[in-house]
Amino acid sequence: MTPVTDTSPADAEPITLLVCDDHRVLTDALALIVARDPGIAMVNPPVPNAEEAVRIVSETNPAVVLMDVELAGEMNGIEATRRIREISPETNVVVMTGHDDERLLVEVVEAGASGFISKSEGVMQVLDAVKAAAVGETLIDPIVLSRVLRLVASEREARREADVVLAQLTAREREILQLLAEGSRNDDIAKRLFISPQTVQTHVRNILSKLHVHSKLEAVAFAVKNGAVTV
Repeated sequence: MTPVTDTSPADAEPITLLVCDDHRVLTDALALIVARDPGIAMVNPPVPNAEEAVRIVSETNPAVVLMDVELAGEMNGIEATRRIREISPETNVVVMTGHDDERLLVEVVEAGASGFISKSEGVMQVLDAVKAAAVGETLIDPIVLSRVLRLVASEREARREADVVLAQLTAREREILQLLAEGSRNDDIAKRLFISPQTVQTHVRNILSKLHVHSKLEAVAFAVKNGAVTV
């Protein structure tokens, strides 16, 4: 077997790396292999939570972050990826996941990750992904990318259709919908807007009809999902 020659410059700076994962077996194995690879250098020992990862990135600006999706704490890996990209745009984040859920993959892409790698991959494949991410390569299988893009297109069309539906609401109906989202009952809305409860009920019926839903709760959920009201 012909040996592979390392063509990188001898004095090249190592790729700086941070690992955020709460699986000690994986992180210990990665740390051990990285210690033997002169091309990669850990900026910090692996951390188990997203909050700590974001803090360390803000201090060290590593070239690459390996980020788990499911982490203990208030912040998951996708939100951490979004924050890391905000505070350190030059840092490339590779998300590690044991899932193949298309919605999750869309969220990974929208958060600004360079791609993702399955936790079923071996340690050496993970390190190859680190090196690829460091030079700006996108780490996503073409077949999976096609599935993700189809889902993005489908969701974009759904949002467009929702915008058309929501555009039918009057300013008063939007106001009432916002109050419903805040938990107000019809009588409370009537008092607040200085209108009769019967008028509120008429507005509610019109809202349900225009949104093609069957209950106030469904109307509120639809409006929140599509950004028409805030909670």
